[in-house]
Amino acid sequence: MSKFFDFSLPLTDGTLMTTVRLTVGGITAAAGLDVDEGEDFKVCVTEALLIFKRNGFEEASVRFDFLENGVSARILGNNFTQNTPSENFEDEISYALLGALVDEVNFEKQPDGRVNAITLIKQSVQ
Repeated sequence: MSKFFDFSLPLTDGTLMTTVRLTVGGITAAAGLDVDEGEDFKVCVTEALLIFKRNGFEEASVRFDFLENGVSARILGNNFTQNTPSENFEDEISYALLGALVDEVNFEKQPDGRVNAITLIKQSVQ
């Protein structure tokens, strides 16, 4: 499948997370994931955005690709503005959720160790 959907959003406005979750729910339904799989993916996209927000990015862009049997999301941190600790307790929880709830997660890092891209893949079990 070659369909995709992408958008950018400011991370400074936390009220947009509800809009993101609704959008991701529609995308996962269109990709054929069941309700539980869709919920897992919504949590992971939200957690990835929170990782970027906590680590000094003001914006993020998200690209969803429809796979033959699921969906992928590539989340990029944009407009890095401040050096903040890259590892904290909240990030550890977010990383654990990402590893547990999707089939594949990949982190791309800058030479300084800062994560600047996260790719998530969720396959349907149906």
